[in-house]
Amino acid sequence: MHNFEELVSRSTYFALQSIEKLHVEVSKELNKSGSTAAVKNLQMIQLHKVIVATGMFSIFEASLQERLDSNNGFKKAKEMLLQAGESELYNRFEDYICAINVLKHGRGSSYNFLIKKFDSLPFRIKLPDENFFFEGDVSEVSTLIEVTDEFVLACAELIEQISAVIGR
Repeated sequence: MHNFEELVSRSTYFALQSIEKLHVEVSKELNKSGSTAAVKNLQMIQLHKVIVATGMFSIFEASLQERLDSNNGFKKAKEMLLQAGESELYNRFEDYICAINVLKHGRGSSYNFLIKKFDSLPFRIKLPDENFFFEGDVSEVSTLIEVTDEFVLACAELIEQISAVIGR
């Protein structure tokens, strides 16, 4: 049986392709009728991306705990990244761990950490005075991190890269 890290990209691409097909169908429906159901379906699609990203990171953490025989798989993996001289990968991992924590828990220490470096993040974070990422976007759901296809793919790629370093 293949481990999670080997399947995460396939699973992510499959999920995003399925979501995109549905998005196209719902957008056509919305253009025809402007129905509340179509708006809610677009929001559901956006929320599903959040669920995919947070789910893959949660499963990755469990996988690391088992693989590294550690109660804190992320902490152990970060130590290994630093030992391997992978400081850039370590920093990206830290940013995405915080982003996932913000998606799961909202404002707190992870949010504050990311706000301090929002200009250099590879994803968008909602600033304290922002209400929307794109006002008028009917698909937007209430999150502090903008979860795009690129964000979800970056999560999967990061998991693969970290796994490769740990496997060395």
